[in-house]
Amino acid sequence: MIGFVGLGNMGGPMASRLIGAGHELCVYDVVPAVRERFAGSAALAATVTSVSTADTVLLMLPDSAVVERVLLGDGLLDGLRAGTLLVDMSSSDPSRTRDLAAVAARRDVTLVDAPVSGGVAGARAGTLTIMVGGPAAAFAALRPVFEVLGSRVVHAGEVVGAGHAVKALNNLMSAAHLMVASEALLAGRAFGLDPRVMLDIVNASSGRSGSTETKWPKFVLPGTYDSGFGLRLMVKDMGIALGLQRATGTPAEVSAAALAAWAAAAEALPADADHTEVAAWLMDRMTSDEQGSDPC
Repeated sequence: MIGFVGLGNMGGPMASRLIGAGHELCVYDVVPAVRERFAGSAALAATVTSVSTADTVLLMLPDSAVVERVLLGDGLLDGLRAGTLLVDMSSSDPSRTRDLAAVAARRDVTLVDAPVSGGVAGARAGTLTIMVGGPAAAFAALRPVFEVLGSRVVHAGEVVGAGHAVKALNNLMSAAHLMVASEALLAGRAFGLDPRVMLDIVNASSGRSGSTETKWPKFVLPGTYDSGFGLRLMVKDMGIALGLQRATGTPAEVSAAALAAWAAAAEALPADADHTEVAAWLMDRMTSDEQGSDPC
C-alpha cells in the first residue's frame, strides 16, 4: 500500500493517477472535505499517522516547515515501520531535507526527495518531470510509482536533497525568465507591437523559454492567470535557490535582483495569487506610472 499525504492542486491529481494505475492508496489531507473526494477509491486516513502502515509514503506538501511538522510534530515518522520508503515530493529546502533524512535513517526509514515540475496540467496528464535524490536502490524501487506520475524520471544524485536543489534552481530560472520576458513583451506592446506577433517571433528565436511558449500564451494573454502554481510558492523556491547559491559561493547578483522583484509583487498581490500574475502586476505598475506622470 502507498500512503499519500497532501491532496491539493498537485497531490490530488497525482493520487488519482496512482489509483487509476491500480495502486492501493491510503490518503490524508488536513481538510476533511478534500480527502472525502477519494471515498470509495482509496482508504481514508482520519489522522496523518494512520498512513504509517504503508510500505511507501509520499508527501506532497507546501514546504519544509510543513513536512517537518507532519513528520516530527504530528508523529508520522515515529509511526513508520523499519524499511519504509518515505518520499518528499514537495518543494523543500535541500539542507533541511538532509537533516530529516538523517533523523529518518536512525529509525531505519529511507527518506528520498522527489520534487516535480510540470504544474497541475502535468500532474493530471502524468507528464511531470520528477527529480529524485537518494540511494540508487531506493530510486530503483520507487521508479514504477514515479513512472505513473511523470514522463521523465531522473535520478538527480545519490545525495538526499539533490532533487530539491535542482527543483529550486529550476524555479529560480523559470521565475527570472517570466519576469524578464514580461518586461520585454510589455515594452514591445508599449512601442506598438502585438504581443502575439512578438511571441511568434521570439518562440522561433533565441529568446524563447517556457514563459514565452506556455505561460504568456495560456495564462497571461487570456487573462486567466490560472497555472495552478502560487506566486508565493515561487518566491519561496527562489529564496531556497538563492540561499544555495550563497552557501556555495556562487555569484548571484541577477538572482538576487529577480527575487527582490518577485518579493515586491508578492507584497502587492493577494495571498492566493497565481505566479503568472506577476505579469499583471507589471502591467499595473506601467499604468500607475503613466497616470502619475506630469502631462506637461
